Amino acid sequence: MRVVAGEHRGRRLRAPAGRATRPTADRVREALFSMLGTLEGLSVLDLFAGSGALGIEAASRGAESVAFVDSDPRAVAAIRQNLADVGLDAPVTRGDALDYLRGRHGRFDLIFVDPPYSCVPRLAAPLAERLPAAMTGAARIVTESDRRHPLELPMPLVRERRYGDTRIAIHRVP
Repeated sequence: MRVVAGEHRGRRLRAPAGRATRPTADRVREALFSMLGTLEGLSVLDLFAGSGALGIEAASRGAESVAFVDSDPRAVAAIRQNLADVGLDAPVTRGDALDYLRGRHGRFDLIFVDPPYSCVPRLAAPLAERLPAAMTGAARIVTESDRRHPLELPMPLVRERRYGDTRIAIHRVP
């Protein structure tokens, strides 16, 4: 797994040990960031960050700031190592994504939501309730989920694409 484009293009990223994390494939990240367009100056939140690949890719492409959240200590260690390897300084929180959204951690222009596929059914409603408080007025939310059991948010859908078994959806502020 590598950073696809931008300042850190080609840098290798590590995935956490074990099978709990499912890193977004390079080709899916490339297609996603092509859909998102310019990220210059954006504030980004990477929830359920795993390896941190989405947030690091955003930083590489010009995002002003990125924050990472994951509950798995192996994922947090991998994110911190990946940030060190590419020379980025960003906050990494080990904790529950829903609890993080309950706190006052700022507002974000772009939020990546890529939960474990098995958790999607119980997360849709609480995410829909808590995400708006963490969003700026022009924010977008990117969800990644299994295409057979997608993460459906009750927010306007801007774009949706499928890559094999993966569904990428981009939502905007209602």
